[in-house]
Amino acid sequence: MTTDASPSAAVTPDASTPEVSFNLQVHLKNEGGHLLLLLPPETSSEAATSTATTWIELWQQLKVRLNAGERFWQPNAEVHLMANDRLLDIRQLQAIAEALSEVELQLKRVHTIRRQTAVAAATAGYAVEQQSPISSLNKTPSETASSLAEPLYLQMTIRSGIEIRHPGTVIILGDVNPGGSVVAQGDILVWGRLRGRVHAGAGGNAKSVIMTLQMEPMLIRIAEYVARGPETQPAQFYPEVAYVTTQGIRISRASDFDKSQLID
Repeated sequence: MTTDASPSAAVTPDASTPEVSFNLQVHLKNEGGHLLLLLPPETSSEAATSTATTWIELWQQLKVRLNAGERFWQPNAEVHLMANDRLLDIRQLQAIAEALSEVELQLKRVHTIRRQTAVAAATAGYAVEQQSPISSLNKTPSETASSLAEPLYLQMTIRSGIEIRHPGTVIILGDVNPGGSVVAQGDILVWGRLRGRVHAGAGGNAKSVIMTLQMEPMLIRIAEYVARGPETQPAQFYPEVAYVTTQGIRISRASDFDKSQLID
């Protein structure tokens, strides 16, 4: 039995059937020594409703992608999850991490523009980079300061190996442990012990401040100004504020701090 391969027997796609875009599929790619796991966007646009990927579809795509074809990655390679605007909760993030673990991959960092996803990822123990939907690379520091994202509130301890990045102010109800890192374009407020690395005003705003109940940082940075933590710890701690003056970064008691002391 033979198959008719003549032009008259060719099947042409229905013009009404939408083509599946590569950007609407889960895919992996190598970049900078680690793997990027890119998820299709989540949108409420009426025009995209018919092509929006549900969580079940995303999960099926992920399992197929990880288990089909040749594995081009090294065992225990780090994965950065590019979630973008997709809303993910802790349960879904853990499911993705478990699927990656089954093929010898480790989820390490989550990139997102959604605050809820950033909080879920940080709570689950992953490094987080929350990006602004609108790039501010060409804005001046004053313009950037006036257009910061809403504050990110985290009720947790930032453990060693965890990094939080946010295009606004970060408020942490907990500690920042040695080896933990927080980078914010706005202020950083730690309602606990600050013993890791923090960078406020990351977009260049030197008027940003770092405030904590117990200041024991490995390194603090405000805009381009850098200071190391004290080698000897004081006998008693007070809530303190780190800010920039004409002489560089200064740390003073919160009760003595006045915004007029900030650099012009």
